[in-house]
Amino acid sequence: MIQRYLLFSLVALAACKGNQRTQGPVEPPVQPEAQRPDWVRSRPSSSAYYIGVGLASKGRPDHQEAAKKNALNDLSSEISVTVEGNSLLYTLDRKYQFDESFTSTIRTTTNELIEGFELVDSWENGTEYWTYYRLSKGEHARLKAERKAKAIGTALDLHQRSRASIDAGDLKGAIDQDLRALIAMKAYWGENDMVTIDDRQAPLVNEVFAHLQALTSGVRISLLPERCELSHANQYRRELLISARHQTNGLTRDLPQLPLRLEYPGLNGKVVELKSTDAEGRLRSLVQRVAIEAPGDLVVRPDMDALVSKELDQALVNVLVKSLTVPEARAPIDLRMPRVLMRALETNLGQPLSDAGVGVVFREELTRKGFRMVDRETEADLLLNLNASTRQGGEASGFFTSYLDVTYAFRDRKTGEVVHEGAKQGVKGVQLDYARAGLDAYKKAAQEIRKDLMPGMISALF
Repeated sequence: MIQRYLLFSLVALAACKGNQRTQGPVEPPVQPEAQRPDWVRSRPSSSAYYIGVGLASKGRPDHQEAAKKNALNDLSSEISVTVEGNSLLYTLDRKYQFDESFTSTIRTTTNELIEGFELVDSWENGTEYWTYYRLSKGEHARLKAERKAKAIGTALDLHQRSRASIDAGDLKGAIDQDLRALIAMKAYWGENDMVTIDDRQAPLVNEVFAHLQALTSGVRISLLPERCELSHANQYRRELLISARHQTNGLTRDLPQLPLRLEYPGLNGKVVELKSTDAEGRLRSLVQRVAIEAPGDLVVRPDMDALVSKELDQALVNVLVKSLTVPEARAPIDLRMPRVLMRALETNLGQPLSDAGVGVVFREELTRKGFRMVDRETEADLLLNLNASTRQGGEASGFFTSYLDVTYAFRDRKTGEVVHEGAKQGVKGVQLDYARAGLDAYKKAAQEIRKDLMPGMISALF
């Protein structure tokens, strides 16, 4: 009996040891609060160092990297960034009142770059991972001074290149160099950095920004002729000569290869043309097919999208460009609508019509579009010959069908040449006799002419 008991005990003990071998490692117990280091229990402070303490949950697979990031963010928050009253950032913020998202973006670019930091200690328990970094205030000041001196040197060089570019009439190159100079100094937009320019002391960033503004505001665009007159005499087309020059400090220079944006109301919507001046700063452009009801103005301005490189930081560039004065030139468009003499021959089954034909529709629609109807041929620019006639179609079940055919032609009064012609064939009318069916066809044709024929006719004449 005793042997059986001992055997059972040995088997049970072996089974327990086997179970222990198959189980996973046992988590270490959470360390008591008393074992936490002082810097975890109470955030340290120092007059010689910037301090950063970070915490991350060990449930995250990247808890060590997360804790480091949090510690460096904490360290960065200790480094105060004061925006000086006369700085570029202060000026832009007051002028444009940035929304919260942009203010966050612009201030992020001015945050101090963190270099030279060192890991002091780290600590963890079962659920938490802590890390402690510090940065020498003296070392930080030294590194910042080095970076700033390098940025100033780069910006000064780019600014000098910008000035040389505009002296050569290269506005695009001048704008590009100034923008690059400002971006090189973006970490210091909140500061006033005095440098020597032309034997005088000036804040660098503000100096570059003022020069950038002068680059665009100094553009002078002239148009010849100053008014764009369009009439039948010039087939509603007018060529304009556009000249672009730059004026600053009493000097005027031609602007060759300057990208320009031309806009005017067109017959089918706004017309936008992107062109560049030639080697002498000139450009010829043809204005045509303008809007009839509201011709408006031809507007010419520098094409800022083409002047600014897409390689640059657009978040910063867009704000800088928005602050610039972009000059423009305008030429009012004077549209003189043609004078029309209409001769209409309209019949219904061979019988002449007086006032129930489509001639009334032509006259009303042309007048509504601004055409001037005249009664004397000598006063007309265009002669409109209109012919309309109906024909029998057939009879079925007591209903009669007639068809209307309409043809028209605009001719130049002086040359006799056909300017535009068209037709509307087989407009169907149904009534109780052929004559009334013909009148029904005229009635339906009036609707179709207003809807379908007139838009194409107007477009062809312009």
